[in-house]
Order: sequence, then C-alpha cells, then structure tokens
Amino acid sequence: MKPQVYIDPRPPEYFDKYHSRVRSGRPGFAYRLTRLVLTGPILAGYRFRAIGADNVPERGPVLLAPNHFSFWDHFFVAVLLRREVHFMAKSQLFNPELLAWYINNGGVFPVRRGQRDQEAFITAHTIFDRDGMVLMYAEGGRSRSGELGQPKPGLGRLALESGAPVVPIAIHGSERLREAKRRGLPKVTVQYGQPVRFPRTEHPTREQSQEVANQVFDRVRTMHEALTKQGRRGVLERLRHERRQGAPATS
Repeated sequence: MKPQVYIDPRPPEYFDKYHSRVRSGRPGFAYRLTRLVLTGPILAGYRFRAIGADNVPERGPVLLAPNHFSFWDHFFVAVLLRREVHFMAKSQLFNPELLAWYINNGGVFPVRRGQRDQEAFITAHTIFDRDGMVLMYAEGGRSRSGELGQPKPGLGRLALESGAPVVPIAIHGSERLREAKRRGLPKVTVQYGQPVRFPRTEHPTREQSQEVANQVFDRVRTMHEALTKQGRRGVLERLRHERRQGAPATS
C-alpha cells in the first residue's frame, strides 16, 4: 500500500490563490458540471441511497462532518444535496495545475495537513460568514484500514470557533472500494445525522476541540455501526418506526 504523504513541501504562499478563489464566492461551473456527469453513475453503479438528507439545514452556515474512506466520498456526500458544498481537502490534491484549477473552481480549498494551517480555517470562516456549507472530514484524512479512524481536534476547533451547526455523516460502503476490481462496486449509503451545536468559543483549547470532535464522531460511529449490523433496510425501518411512535429519530 502506497504510504500517505502528510507534509506538503510547497510554501504556504503557493496556495494563496486557491484560498482567494473560494473566499471570493460560490463554486463555479466545475461544481455543476461534475454533479451533472457523476449523479447517474453514482446512483446506478453504487446502488446509492441517502438517508436523512433533510437533516442538513436549508440555510445558514453548516459544517458537514463525515468519516472518510475514499476519494469518492466527496461526491457521495454532496450528490443529492440541494445546497452547494465547499470541501476542505489535502493540499497534495492541488497538483497538477490543471486539476488544481478545476477542483478549486468546484469549491475545493486546500489544507496543509500537519502544518496547523490557519489559512484553511480563515477560508472556512469566510464561507460560514456568507451562510455557506463546509465539509471537513472528522478523521483529518482517509482511513486506509477499512475501519473508522479517530477524530482530529481541527473539526472541534472549527465547530467551536464558528458556532455553526454540525451535521455528523456516516458514509458506509466506500471502505470496500479498494476491493472493487475483485468484488465489483459496493453498495454505498450515506446517512446524515441530526445537527448538533456547541457554544461558540473564540479561542478553544486543544482539549476542548478534541472533546467536541469526539462527540461528533461518536454519532458518526453509531450510525456507521448500525448500517453494518442492521443494513440499509434495517436502519430505514427503525427510523420509520421511531417516527410513527413520535420519538425523535436517532439518526
């Protein structure tokens, strides 16, 4: 397995133009073109289903917090959402230049992992200030073991600094994409949990940030485990039963 590279050798200033593009406004044509091209293959090829997409607030700043197994997770989360999503992605994706330009036009902005990248947080807050939506992977990168990883404090920091509602998201099935050549394309389910909010904190400590990240990811883990044990149909039946009983949905 190819080792992951966390330190990007390029200077911070190299990425200024990408942050500037995203801070200046909504995603460009690349977002809509990619969505148009990929929606059909995702729905058909992966037997894709979204659960609880109505838990994503229709307006205002929102922080989406999914687990992460595959590069395709970007598309799985956003494909059926009516709102546009800005993605925080590792800076290594911004290469070569043509690819960097395209994904940046599509609303993706870089984070230099392992560098305490303040510019990535400034960009995220700029998006929130105009009532936009940001996706930040809770684990800080892809889990390559096929199992859920551990949440990083950056998610909690952004949630506390912004005060934006956080939507925990479980992506189930994309962990098997590495086996697609042998076993075929997996069935993928994305479950959106109910939003959770935390008191706005101007300068949260690392411990406070980690605690919030843990709380959010506990919800992600619970949903993912339920999808593994009960299957998509079992989770849907349980949620329908809870609604009939008048109980708040546990998603």
